[in-house]
Amino acid sequence: MSHWGRLELIKMSKELNKLTLKESSEKLKKGEVLSAGIVNDCLGQIDKHDGDINAYLTVLSDEAKKAAAESDGRKAKGEMRSPVDGLPIAIKDVICTKGVKTTAASKILENFVPPYDATVIKKLKNAGAIIIGKTNCDEFAMGSSTENSAFKTTKNPWDKERVPGGSSGGSAAAVAADMCIAALGSDTGGSIRQPASLCGVVGFKPTYGTVSRYGLMAMSSSLDQIGPFAKTVEDAEILYNIIAGYDEMDSTSMQNANLKSQSDNVKFKIGVVKEYMGEGMVAGVKAVIENSIEMIKKMGHEIIEISMPNAEYALPVYYNIMAVEVASNLSRYDGIKYGHSTKGAKNLLEVYLKSRSEGLGDESKRRIMLGTYASSAGYIDQYYAKAQKVRTLVKKDFDEAFKKVDLILTPVSPTTAFKFGEKTDNPLQMYLSDIYTISINLAGIPAISIPAGLSEPFNPKNPVPGTGGNRLEKGLPVGLQIIGPALSENNIFTLGKLYERSRGDLPRPSV
Repeated sequence: MSHWGRLELIKMSKELNKLTLKESSEKLKKGEVLSAGIVNDCLGQIDKHDGDINAYLTVLSDEAKKAAAESDGRKAKGEMRSPVDGLPIAIKDVICTKGVKTTAASKILENFVPPYDATVIKKLKNAGAIIIGKTNCDEFAMGSSTENSAFKTTKNPWDKERVPGGSSGGSAAAVAADMCIAALGSDTGGSIRQPASLCGVVGFKPTYGTVSRYGLMAMSSSLDQIGPFAKTVEDAEILYNIIAGYDEMDSTSMQNANLKSQSDNVKFKIGVVKEYMGEGMVAGVKAVIENSIEMIKKMGHEIIEISMPNAEYALPVYYNIMAVEVASNLSRYDGIKYGHSTKGAKNLLEVYLKSRSEGLGDESKRRIMLGTYASSAGYIDQYYAKAQKVRTLVKKDFDEAFKKVDLILTPVSPTTAFKFGEKTDNPLQMYLSDIYTISINLAGIPAISIPAGLSEPFNPKNPVPGTGGNRLEKGLPVGLQIIGPALSENNIFTLGKLYERSRGDLPRPSV
């Protein structure tokens, strides 16, 4: 194609940022669009809306345009590395990117520039993907609303008075607002699935060990997992298959994970957890979830009720184990090796104390203190060791359930997106936002959040007790969670795609 022909294709581009990953890839392969056009439209959307939404901490405009030109050059020669070649992908700012500031949304790493790429970034670059920017998140991925970022507050594209969820709120908001084609986040207790639910996009948490954690800034090493945000289940599957696979740099990486797709001609036996369908869920969310379960039943899948008797212990177990691992992992940020270091300290102890006090936010400090206490001499057996034992009971619930069913359906979040400040003064209420997601991380199994519909507008004549500030003036997204046993990614994607086809198109936010 001539230079002028390529310029015409770029000029013809209009709202290419609204395409799905698969649509974009197919148009690039056919020569109908250029990567430069897609990148320009995403950057245009960022310029137009991110000053308000605040999804990004760093936007790599020049780098993305250069990478797009290189991708278009490859395709002009008939070379296309993968389905993501030439597509702009946003990256949560806890994943290391060589030569690009990676802050974990914390002042203690405000100017940190990693000298290496995380394994998932290497895989994306090798596949030809374009890193368009680094997205905002709760500090060190600690939070459920992205209100704990040290730098800015990300807004939900559906309603800018409400949170996008967390901790990967920036990635979820960027996908929902069409400021990228897809994104990566990390999920420790729901940090991909919960913001995906609140922002109306797809978010997938893979089996622990199928995606390398090398280059992910550790929060809780036995729970953290990198995964994709996308506009459709198929897009999430494509991106997952790019980033998954064994990595010798990660000692927890699996060597024999099966990443092949499966036929759509499958009827599943599916469990619905009775403990998750009772109190605690607002009426609008419950109605959408129940409608989705009925829809899946009508698709020909068998639905049975199952019980998880240890589900009630998941929250305290998670916040015990996670806090202990946080205290250990964040001890490296001491003002000596790298990151923020206080000025004018009189001795080494003052360097440690002042650097950490100045550089870390309230939620990080809270979890470090809880973890230090729970793992201290005289208390480790009473708290941390006991929590690890109960963790095995939570996992056993899933093991027993998957003897009876292929997959499990649950809500993702008990509420839709709540208003800013609504839960910041009550950490326990904030922690309850992850009540349906944390047990999956404790068990190390895969789960996906898929947009299921919009909640019904709040009816003042029929108020729902306990909804508080979540009483709605208009509908907001609700996510359906599909959970499977370890390495059942294929089945989850299969049911997810079938469900999407039956559900049909949903409204998109008007950013």
